Order: sequence, then structure tokens, then C-alpha cells
Amino acid sequence: MQPFTPEQQARLRFNRRVFFSKLSVGIGALALGSLLTPDLFRGRGMGEGALQAGIPHFVPKAKRIIYLFQSGAPSQLESFDYKPELRRRMGEDLPASIRMGQRLTGMTANQDKFPLVGSLVDFKQYGQSGAWVSDYFPYTGQIADELCIVRSMFTEAINHDPAITFFQTGHQQSGRPSMGSWLSYGLGSENQNLPSFVVLTSRGKGNSQGLYAKLWSSGFLDSKHQGVLLRSGKDPVLYLKDSDGLDREHRREWLDHLNALNEMNYEQSGDEEIQSRVAQYEMAYRMQMSVPEVVDLGNEPEHIVKMYGPECMVPGTFAANALLARRLAERGVRFIQLYHQGWDQHGNLPNEMSLQAKDVDQASAALILDLKQRGMLDDTLVIWGGEFGRTSYCQGPFQPDNYGRDHHPRCFSIWMAGGGVKTGQVYGETDDFGYNITRDPVHIHDFHATLLHLMGLDHEQLIYKYQGRRFRLTDVAGQVVPGLVG
Repeated sequence: MQPFTPEQQARLRFNRRVFFSKLSVGIGALALGSLLTPDLFRGRGMGEGALQAGIPHFVPKAKRIIYLFQSGAPSQLESFDYKPELRRRMGEDLPASIRMGQRLTGMTANQDKFPLVGSLVDFKQYGQSGAWVSDYFPYTGQIADELCIVRSMFTEAINHDPAITFFQTGHQQSGRPSMGSWLSYGLGSENQNLPSFVVLTSRGKGNSQGLYAKLWSSGFLDSKHQGVLLRSGKDPVLYLKDSDGLDREHRREWLDHLNALNEMNYEQSGDEEIQSRVAQYEMAYRMQMSVPEVVDLGNEPEHIVKMYGPECMVPGTFAANALLARRLAERGVRFIQLYHQGWDQHGNLPNEMSLQAKDVDQASAALILDLKQRGMLDDTLVIWGGEFGRTSYCQGPFQPDNYGRDHHPRCFSIWMAGGGVKTGQVYGETDDFGYNITRDPVHIHDFHATLLHLMGLDHEQLIYKYQGRRFRLTDVAGQVVPGLVG
């Protein structure tokens, strides 16, 4: 008799008793998985190349992102990139060997001279990291060891609209899904009563660039992934309240009938957007209860109000939005985007930027400290920065006491905190003129790849197939930056 082959031996070992013993373990594992990840068995389809909603590609370091976007591009030379050489060479022309014929905007392209202008505000070193931070940001300086300051960001976009669109969607032209939409698509929501992607806006005292819904659009993804704008004031979300004479019970009945009609339409057409519409109606119904509670800042204790500053009790201010961001993060919102307008200082920069910084400095630092004291900073990634930087030369005639700076995409600074970032460091360097990167450049595609990595997503696998092409946030570029990951 021939001995059993390895395959036959394996079949003999898998008898009835083994089958039922293994089955019990499997059922327990499935049950546990459904508790840890509620969306695990809901069967919601995703595009080719992506995993099921709610399941990251690998163990994430962060669960959520709060992005404090400073719209208009704050000057790195008056914030986080200290350049004493510019003061020493005040008024001298920028050397041609430094500019190297690089692209300029229409506002300075016709200048005959490019007079260097140093920052009027002083800088100090903070923390064990020794990070240089300007006196415009004293509160931020106090948390320097919680930050990863990146001085070597760069982009190709040189004007505001394409630059901010690039930062938010990975492409200079509109129509692509925004970062928050990609995260909603890839990871779903942790709270079924709130959107996975929420947007808050505020306006400072400086020159403001426009903000448009395309910046939080879901693009070609299902519309349920688009950002929901929460407005300040009486009605945070338009049309969220029921009409007069329609109580909650009748609202539920009305929705059930509408959903039935939508299901009939879906069976006939197969249009997936109908299912998204049904989901949005249901979300709006649940938000009628959840939104009023989350936006009510009146129950925050006095020490928290003191931490964020008195303006946090004024709806629509940056401080109020920063505090609201923490409340949304506590409730499982995946991506919270704050836009603060007013950073476009082409003139009168010293006066305008000092006011802008005062708007955001205390509340930004308070948000970090607040998250840390609640044990949330480790899994919440916080980002602060604008769409590009500012030139080291003066825009227009040389005015050492009242200057402005033009757009500069070649190098600029942002900071990150929490969420698996390697903090207590300054990453990257620029030259003595603050004009070119000399070490560790970080492109926007690299930045996006790193953010997705911290959230447990491989940027090359988070894909959506549309019109015959496979799209992703990083397009066809981008690499995770190991030096930014803790």
C-alpha cells in the first residue's frame, strides 16, 4: 500500500470534530470583528483597489485629522523660519544666483529690483528642540516640543486658487475629491450620527482670498463623502430643522415613504447615487439631534474657555471653531477642516500679520494641550499651515517698516502634532535667504502620502476607478516621508 500523500493526510486531519471546533473560533472572531469595526460586514462596495470601508490597510497611528488651514499663505519668514541674514542684508538686491530665473507672479515679474527685507518681529528658541518661533506666536512657542515644524514644504502652484486646490485635492484643477472625502471613502465614519467630514470657516482681519465648496467636494466619489459645512450662528446647517407643523414622528414617516420611492427608482435605474441620497437623508435626520448638542459650547467649563481665550465663546471665530473641532473629534468625526482667511499680506505685512497671528495663536496651542490632557493627541493628527510661502524680497518699492511679500511656492513652513508624527523636531532647511530648500524637501504629494500612511492607508492602494482611469489623492507621485513618522 502506498503511503498517504501530504494532501491526503491534510484531508484526513480535517474531520467533523475539527471542523466544528474551528468553526466556533471563527464565529467568535467574526463577532469580535463586527464589534470593533461596525462596517465590517455591511457589504458597502468601494472602488477597485480599495479595502472595505472602515478597514485600514495596516495599523494606523492616527484615527482622525484636524486641519487648521491658514488661507492666504502666512509668511514663513515671520513665523517659523528664522533668517537673521535678511536683516543684515536689508535692502540689498536678491542675488541672481539665488533666484536662478525662477517663476514670479504677475505682481512682481516687472520689478527691476528685488530688495531683501528682514522680519521686523523677533524670534526666540523654545523647548528642548530649540525651535525658532517668532514673537507673533508666543503660545505656539510654548508647545514647541509637541510640534514637528516642517520648513521644507514646496509646491508648483504660484497663485492662490490652484495652490489651495492642490493642497486640498492633490491637483491644481478642480473636480478631484478632497482629502477629507478620500478619508471618508477609505475609512468611513466612527459616528453614525455625524458626518465623517466637517468644515468650519472663519475670517481674520487681513486681506482674504475666497473659499469655495470645491475645496471640500467629493468630486467623482459618492456625494455622501463630501464635507458638511457648519455655519456659525443660529442654523449651523441650512434646512436641517423641520418645517413648522412637522414634528419628528411625521418627519420619520415622511422619510420612510421617500426612501421607499428612492428604492423603487434604484431598482429600475441601478444608479448608485440614489443610495447615497438615501444615506444623506438619513444622516440629516440623525443630525437634527446630534448637531445642536455638539455646537453648543455653553457647557464647556471655565478653565477650558480660559485656555482657548474669550473669543472661543463668539460663534464664527477661529477660537470657537478650534474648540468645536475638539468636540467633533471627541464624537468620532474623521476629518475636521478649519479655514481661517486673511493671510494674503502683499502690503502692510507687519501690522496685518500680527493681528492674524493673534486670532489663531492661543487657540491653536490650546487645541493641542486640550487634546493631550484628554488622552486624544496620540491618535489625533493636527496640521497648521497655508498653501505656499512668501518671498524674502519686498513686493514693490523697498519699505523696511511697512513691507509686503509676494507668493513663493519654492519653500514654506507648516507644523504638525500628535497622530504618530515625530514631534519635538524641525524638519528640513532653507538657505540663508529663505528662498530655496537646502535639505529634506517635502512636496505636497509626499505630504498627502504621509498623512494617509499615518491614518493606516497606503496612498498607492487608496484608488477609485473613474472614466477608465484609476485615481488617487497623490495622483501618480508621492512618497511617505520617514523622517516625519514617529
